[in-house]
Amino acid sequence: MKKRPDNVVYDESLQEYTPSKKEYPTNVGAPAFEPMKDNKLTAHKADTYFSSRLLELKDEYKELIEEYNWTKLVYEATYSFEPLPGEPYYLYEKEDKSIFLSLIGPTEWEQCYIGTFKLLNSGKWEKV
Repeated sequence: MKKRPDNVVYDESLQEYTPSKKEYPTNVGAPAFEPMKDNKLTAHKADTYFSSRLLELKDEYKELIEEYNWTKLVYEATYSFEPLPGEPYYLYEKEDKSIFLSLIGPTEWEQCYIGTFKLLNSGKWEKV
């Protein structure tokens, strides 16, 4: 092993000088650096951001599940027509608890009304 001065950065395993590969200054003329200071205010801001983002995602998830459940309910309902996107349709429940979709509005007859829906181009049913 060849003796080298302390201020020379030489990697014995690679057999080369490696000052440019280091993440820290390696000579006396290098710019000074200081360790990062722990800023509690920044940490609090990050915590607040992630907490609020998590709440937003939970709300989005709840909305998505609700949309899925309504769409599933309408697709499981019985109907004898071809629904057109954008048109209002009315969902009802019969006395035997079966669900059906109708063109007839809730004010025009006496049925257990669940809701008004319209079919979107994506195939999803939207509650109006």
